[in-house]
Amino acid sequence: MSEPDVRMSPLSAVGLVASREIGTRVKSKAYRISTLVMLILIVGVTVVFKIIGGGSGTDATIGFVPAAAPLAAPVKATAKSIGKNVATEQVPDQQAGIAKLNDGSFDALLVQDAQRVHVQVKKDLDPTLKNVLNVVAGQIALGEQIRGLGGDPAKIGAAVDSASIDELPPLQQPYNYDGQQLILGIVAGILIYLSLMLNGQSVAQGVVEEKTSRVVELLLSTIKPWQLMAGKVLGIGTVGLIQMLAIGVVGLAAGLGLGVLTISVSAAVGTVVWLIVWYLLGFFMYSIVFAALGALVSRQEDVGGATMPALMLVIAGYVVGISVLPSDPSNSFAEVLSVIPVFAPTLMPMRLAMGGVPVWEAVLSVGLVVLLIPALIWLAARIYRNAVMRTGAKVKLRDALSAA
Repeated sequence: MSEPDVRMSPLSAVGLVASREIGTRVKSKAYRISTLVMLILIVGVTVVFKIIGGGSGTDATIGFVPAAAPLAAPVKATAKSIGKNVATEQVPDQQAGIAKLNDGSFDALLVQDAQRVHVQVKKDLDPTLKNVLNVVAGQIALGEQIRGLGGDPAKIGAAVDSASIDELPPLQQPYNYDGQQLILGIVAGILIYLSLMLNGQSVAQGVVEEKTSRVVELLLSTIKPWQLMAGKVLGIGTVGLIQMLAIGVVGLAAGLGLGVLTISVSAAVGTVVWLIVWYLLGFFMYSIVFAALGALVSRQEDVGGATMPALMLVIAGYVVGISVLPSDPSNSFAEVLSVIPVFAPTLMPMRLAMGGVPVWEAVLSVGLVVLLIPALIWLAARIYRNAVMRTGAKVKLRDALSAA
């Protein structure tokens, strides 16, 4: 009488390996501590932004003695014209103003009279503030010249202020990037980058660990190589997703609850959703590659070198994102790279958080990654199958691809 077939179905085999990875990693002290530390950091950074943003909102405070008080309005107006918010305060005399300079209440003190700008500082004058005062000094000098010619400086000033250009409709409608959206985009890129680096490397390290401990031989006696690889990727990806969800939800709640995020709730939630989507796409795309590359080596110290080619692509997308997008969110080079699958997981979520991404670009980038993943699964499964049982020297990629 023949023995019953006790082999598991492919889905059950993958699920068994995934549940083993999830249970082992979630229960580990290192995972719990690292997650807690990241959550504390997210809340801490939010509180710091709240404290920094909770002040007067001024870039500088300027004091005026009574004789120089007429300069207060021109100084504020000139500063506002260049995007600076200057607070003004009148003091009884110069000595009172110097006392406020010494205790840090004033950034500058205007003394003497309104016919010429005389400024006193504690150490040095901020360059931007110096430019503002130089413009005011120029206005005073111009007014004196106009009076000398018999004109009215007030009327001429009003005429100059009311003059403006006639702006024709733009050829393309610009997108006004919100400062908070730019920050969210950078945060999204950093989180994706760290998750891909840490969790992706964990896949490769786990493969090598099982090779060196010979556990892989026992596992492969009951399940197929691709099932082991898929289960490991799925398990570690799920653990990373739990961590990403926790960070996104806590960060969003802290930002909205403390009033640091003033953008709409829907926009903030949309950023978190895209963050999760791109984490999943990026992780599964890269972790499949990391698993295959990890199977080529048998020592933990060789993992970094084996996975470096894939890591360089992750790093390249991240570097372009944080160096180019904050100053130029609509940069054409970054736009093109964000659609290419190997760069999309770090670049596209940053652009989506910043806003202004056409729907077709978002759909195209997701579609290309989804189409690439099956091809990577086939390629990685072949490498993994042919290399995971071979210990000792590093297996050449060409040999792993060509082995039967």
